[in-house]
Amino acid sequence: MRLPARSGDQVRIGVAITIPEPYGSMLQAARGRFGDPAAPFIPPHITLLGPTVVEPGDVPQVERHLTEAAARHRPFVVHLRGTGTFRPVSPVVFIQVVDGIASCEALERDIRTGPLAQDLNFYYHPHVTVAHDVAEPDLDRAFAELVDFEASFVVSAFHSYEHGDDEVWRPVRGFPLTGALPPVTAAPAPVTAAAPADGAQLAHSRDAARSIGS
Repeated sequence: MRLPARSGDQVRIGVAITIPEPYGSMLQAARGRFGDPAAPFIPPHITLLGPTVVEPGDVPQVERHLTEAAARHRPFVVHLRGTGTFRPVSPVVFIQVVDGIASCEALERDIRTGPLAQDLNFYYHPHVTVAHDVAEPDLDRAFAELVDFEASFVVSAFHSYEHGDDEVWRPVRGFPLTGALPPVTAAPAPVTAAAPADGAQLAHSRDAARSIGS
């Protein structure tokens, strides 16, 4: 993934919906199995603002902007199901967002204004990356092994992330969605996945309880 250059004490940030547990750990472990070197450094997420460089003095203004944006939106349900790919344009396999797309799009548009206004190189498409820039056989394996993956959860906040000198994207602050409409609730959906080469590892990750770029 190409990151925007920064200099001096500039900060490289991103904004995303963090995938909650147990799904986050499952997808991060799967990304590692597919040989993606970025797996340890990028928590599973749905991007709302891609990597962006800001001046340190602008951070308070950015945080105010994100707080105000969050206040205009209410919690919503995201339903993830099955796999998709951006090939041949980009070597990416992802988990599809099948419900909550409109709410993700509305958040993305609102965030990408004011101090964070910028043009997009591609049409915004909410998704959760599970393999990026790996060999074609590994992309094929990611597409096949996670084709039955399914998860549903309520998004009640998004997070700002900062990219460290160690290449790790870390959540910095959560921004609760506090829109005036009634809150939504959803029962957890079953999570399934086609059996990977290491079935024991998948079984273990299903029971795990652990929680930006691509």
